[in-house]
Amino acid sequence: MSQASVLKAALDPLRDRPEELIEVILRQAGVIEQLQKELAELKQQIKDINDRNDGLSAKVEALEKKAARQAAPFRIDEKHRVLERKRPGRAQGHPGVFRAVPDHVDEEIVVPLGACPHCQGRVGPRRPVVQYIEELPVVRPHVTKLVTEEAECPHCQTQVRSTHPLQVSLAEGAAAVQLGPRALGLATQLSKQHGLTMRKTCAVLREAFGLRLSPGGLSQALARMAAKLEPAYENLLVRLRAGPCLHSDETSWWVGGPGYWLWVLTNKTMTIYRVAKGRGRDLLLEMLGPEYAGVLVSDCLATYDDVNPRQQKCYSHHLKAIRVAGEDHPSAWLDKVRWLLQEAMALKGQTLAAADRAQRRAALEDRGRELLAAPRPTTQEEKVRRRLEKQQDHLFTFLDVEEVEATNNLAERQLRPAVIARKVSCGNKTLQGAHTWEILTSLAATCTQQAASFVQLVGQAALLSATR
Repeated sequence: MSQASVLKAALDPLRDRPEELIEVILRQAGVIEQLQKELAELKQQIKDINDRNDGLSAKVEALEKKAARQAAPFRIDEKHRVLERKRPGRAQGHPGVFRAVPDHVDEEIVVPLGACPHCQGRVGPRRPVVQYIEELPVVRPHVTKLVTEEAECPHCQTQVRSTHPLQVSLAEGAAAVQLGPRALGLATQLSKQHGLTMRKTCAVLREAFGLRLSPGGLSQALARMAAKLEPAYENLLVRLRAGPCLHSDETSWWVGGPGYWLWVLTNKTMTIYRVAKGRGRDLLLEMLGPEYAGVLVSDCLATYDDVNPRQQKCYSHHLKAIRVAGEDHPSAWLDKVRWLLQEAMALKGQTLAAADRAQRRAALEDRGRELLAAPRPTTQEEKVRRRLEKQQDHLFTFLDVEEVEATNNLAERQLRPAVIARKVSCGNKTLQGAHTWEILTSLAATCTQQAASFVQLVGQAALLSATR
């Protein structure tokens, strides 16, 4: 039986009861109206999906073309390229920069001008022309033959030996030829602070300083230095936790295979790297400690949600999400959200009385709640709204703590050298190598931030006397 026949059979008994028939018709009209409304919403969703698919297809095509090009694969996209480049050099009004006169002179050479070099005739009054040539000396390793003595003490019944301040090890025999503390410091700096591979580090030491060392020998030396510096590494983490804020980020890593992640925790004066198998909350809590009281600055990865009470989410990521949403579908609402974040960043840099700052901050929060309160009609806007609504409690934390920035750029800058190292060396082969890397690279990055000598730090730790 057809649907029309069923409907006719159901309505025939109502021919003599018009009130009930009208009630049925009104109910059906309401159902039809609701279905029409849902149909319109579905059509709009289909349109949005089609528009999004068209945009994704164009992006995929652009990415395929970019992947096919081998020259400059990481260059700036044409639509983001600055067409009118600024003039090279410093801006007008800035003092010029030149090499300063050396603070010492090791040798002075005077070259007299007795006659014209062309006609051999006499020349007029002579003016001295002073130049300074800074040259590297020819380096030859300074080799010290160190002879210590050992014997058995008849009183203590133990083996004893004499030691020297330059010693870095008690090894002898095949391991009797060792690098001194400065050489070890330089090798560690080339590898972990400047990112050279093991083979290139050995090549620099051999060609520039006459030190012969194999990549395997260098790897073992770095592992020994990491073991000596591990207490300094752990102390660095303790000091980071005690600070008012921390920036965190992570990227994929390789330790003999995929599945590992490189984490960074940093502030303006210290940085720590940690290689771990996983990207979960347990690892983050282990690094932060159970009761971290500072502000955690990060991106919007779900792992960071609620790991500590006070957080600040990166404005650069928020602004990028707004820009991407508006590329294909510009809207006044997206502009208002972007202006809200930009006004908050401008407020951070202004010098205001505490009451005025609090009033303007409260006004920003009110505008934020108003903008994020109701669902948006388009998929792009709703995606941005949900993103910001989820992190609404962490939008303006940077206005309350002086040391906290609006972005997570610091963590990303500290992560960038590690990403370059990953491209060059593909990560680490073993867990021991990863542990060596994280210790030495953390201390190297911290020395750079503090304008301290990493070579001196390693050299001091290398001495045998430092371990006693």
